[in-house]
Amino acid sequence: MVQKRMSELIQLINKANHDYYILDNPTISDQEYDRYMQELINLEEKHPASISVNSPTKRVGGKVIDQFFKVEHQTPMLSLGNVFNESEIIAFDQRIKKEISNPKYVCELKIDGLAVSLIYKNGKLVKGVTRGDGTVGEDVTHNVVTVRTIPLQLNEPVDIEVRGEIYMSKEAFSNLNKEREQENLILLANPRNAAAGSIRQLDSKVAAKRKLDCFVYHVPNASIYNIISHYETIKYMEKLGLNVNPNIKKVNNIEEVLEFVKYWDSNRETLPYEIDGIVIKLDSINQQIELGYTAKHPKWATAYKFKAMEATTKIIDIIFTIGRTGQVTPNAVLEPVRVDGSVVSKATLHNEDYVINRDIKINDIVVVRKAGDVIPEVVNPVMERRDGTEVNFKMISNCPICNSDLVRQDNMSAYYCLNENCDAKRQEGLIHYVSRKAMNIEGFGDRIIEDFYNLGYLKNISDFYVLHNHKEELMELEGFGEKSINNLLTNIEDSKNNSLEKLLFALGIRYVGSKTAKIIASYFKNIDKLKVANYDDLINIEEIGEVISNSIIDYFSNEDNLKLIDKLKEHNINMNYLGQDKMDNEIFSNKKFVLTGTLSNITRDEVKELIEKYGGTVVNSVSKKTDIVIVGDNPGSKYEKAKELDITVWDEFKFNEILKEI
Repeated sequence: MVQKRMSELIQLINKANHDYYILDNPTISDQEYDRYMQELINLEEKHPASISVNSPTKRVGGKVIDQFFKVEHQTPMLSLGNVFNESEIIAFDQRIKKEISNPKYVCELKIDGLAVSLIYKNGKLVKGVTRGDGTVGEDVTHNVVTVRTIPLQLNEPVDIEVRGEIYMSKEAFSNLNKEREQENLILLANPRNAAAGSIRQLDSKVAAKRKLDCFVYHVPNASIYNIISHYETIKYMEKLGLNVNPNIKKVNNIEEVLEFVKYWDSNRETLPYEIDGIVIKLDSINQQIELGYTAKHPKWATAYKFKAMEATTKIIDIIFTIGRTGQVTPNAVLEPVRVDGSVVSKATLHNEDYVINRDIKINDIVVVRKAGDVIPEVVNPVMERRDGTEVNFKMISNCPICNSDLVRQDNMSAYYCLNENCDAKRQEGLIHYVSRKAMNIEGFGDRIIEDFYNLGYLKNISDFYVLHNHKEELMELEGFGEKSINNLLTNIEDSKNNSLEKLLFALGIRYVGSKTAKIIASYFKNIDKLKVANYDDLINIEEIGEVISNSIIDYFSNEDNLKLIDKLKEHNINMNYLGQDKMDNEIFSNKKFVLTGTLSNITRDEVKELIEKYGGTVVNSVSKKTDIVIVGDNPGSKYEKAKELDITVWDEFKFNEILKEI
């Protein structure tokens, strides 16, 4: 009876894990899951001889090994050859076509993690092995069993080896570094290194705590299972209960390959995990066998690598800049290096704690990272490259512009200049005011703001609205003429009609970003009501916490700030919320939407705004929790996933027709 009950519990828990972690579709409550798990733990404690080698209790870790044992791969784990641009992808296709007519391909995301081989006997996981040198890897089974997206038992009792990538999600990586920061430990450089380090822990409890994941993508000897294509292999692994990446696509020609590459090159930041390229594989297994291998790589597959988002260079110096809030930021001056398609010569070091925790020094060789439009940052020093010439970092104690004493507030990492008349702070405040998400006054670059400030035309925000009094003088400045000055003045005049949330963000109230500004503006409707709001009024607004509430109260308690608001009123700046409040609609309310593809007559931001207006939410990825997918041209894998999950799909015409009926 005991063994029967233990077997029942294992089946219940394994199914719950599969539904939750792989299908993203929980079928039992957390309380039920915990109850089953605790019952199994109790039974195993009382009957240790009956513990199954694949018990889900092993997920929490606990096994400690003395060393890693070497394991020879039955089939070598070869790496892929790389291509770096469109012409090299086309050249790969042309090489294939010399041997294969009309080749079909499968495109996959190249997950940035650690390659692993998983070996199942009679459907039960018996071994997990790293790639190693491709011929011999390390046995990391004690850690592999803690990865919840790796099933301990398959849906069929087969003997099979599958290969995949163990990775750490962006969220798990962020949480891990927050914990390390609190414990004064050196922060980890990136999710890939974090995943690799976690899998090579001797104590499996460490790996279990780090919430690793795994996608499988290959069966070395697929043909023995009567599988004739790579895409069928993917579906077969999915059928067995293994976790397969949803963004895999079978394509008919190289043009479709290039479309897939282009899409993910632009959209990779929307994924909850890191990818560093696209894998392109010949679909037919027989054709793969026909083409064979070089000494290092399969001839039938290649990996397109995205532009490097990290690079290695040297810190020449560390300088300090000051922002609109008075925060002083250390910045690394670098030997110029190309990162993500552009040359980087400076990178942020964030704050004193960041530099000290990572032990970053002048003359260090460092890793520099840049993601999308984010300012480049120094990730970590390369310790093994140190040669003794490094110079320790020292935080300054005075403002680099006005020489005022800097203050580090309690529980804060940054130092601040509190001098309200600091030239740097005032210039940064003016630059922020005209920025796109703030008042969006086009034509004012940083240099123009600096020139106008130094010449005395712009000293505070209200001065923008009296620049017309200096039109003749401004037209005499080098680089300016009547047309350019008229454009600036027109754009300033247009900014008077912005909605309240734009003004609130532009004022630079500490901790009030563009999203928070919109929440506050839509709640209070005009600035006069906001000015007199008390703590209770603010803290009761959803998403507005204690820090933001106190910051808003502090801002409107300052007499100089109130005088500025009055001056802006005199210049006829709109002080009212002009946006529309959320309107519940049964078609949109509480529904989750995903947008994919290129829309013709409306932007994605406009679609998102309309969905949120009527009570819906826009999310990035398609899952069983998604209600509706809106597709444009070249929708890609999200559309394929929606069809697989039988999710409602609208095209742009359908979306517009539904809006007309509201």
